[in-house]
Amino acid sequence: MTADLKDLEVEDFEGELGAYPLRSASLITHNSFHTTKSTKRSETNITGLIDMRVSKQVVKGAVLGFALMSLAACKSSSDAESDVVDAGMGTESSASSASSAQASGAGTSGRLTQEQIQAENALRQTVFYFDFDIAEFRGADRETLMYHARDLAANPSKRLRLEGHADERGTREYNLALGERRANSILNYLIVNGAARSQIEVVSYGEERPAMTGQSETVYNRNRRVEVVAR
Repeated sequence: MTADLKDLEVEDFEGELGAYPLRSASLITHNSFHTTKSTKRSETNITGLIDMRVSKQVVKGAVLGFALMSLAACKSSSDAESDVVDAGMGTESSASSASSAQASGAGTSGRLTQEQIQAENALRQTVFYFDFDIAEFRGADRETLMYHARDLAANPSKRLRLEGHADERGTREYNLALGERRANSILNYLIVNGAARSQIEVVSYGEERPAMTGQSETVYNRNRRVEVVAR
């Protein structure tokens, strides 16, 4: 009986021990299945997150690229408009310059220059007055006589006569000589400044041809003169 009890205890123990490993293996297999399933779900979730991040980056890249293309297009359009505006301004400037040049040319051809006006005014003055008992012409007349000399030099065929005069004070002979000296002073100045001696004739009338009659100082001033006469 004692032997039977030992055998029973051994069988029960072995049965329990044998059953235990079977239950443990089944539990491990079940847990492994759930673990694998969870792992797959985790991988799926991670893959989805990665795809979402990649998609967001792609979208961001596309938006950025579109923005850059838009900016480039705007810049190109702005540059083109600037070129058109610059070209228009250049054309207007050229046209304005051409108009100014034409106006300037027309003004030059249709109007006298300041120098020409001064020359014409100087040539209109044909009477030069002298101080009492002085044979030299006044310094104020130098520029006017210069224009006369230049006119003679530019026109070799032109001829002048210088007529010397004096007021009635003094003798007739003295006044004739004084009138001649006055005419010669202008003659010498004209020759020095370009005129030819052959273009100029000198005559003295003394007191014989007064411009005014009377005995006042105003009359005397008008009679002391040299007249430039074209011939």
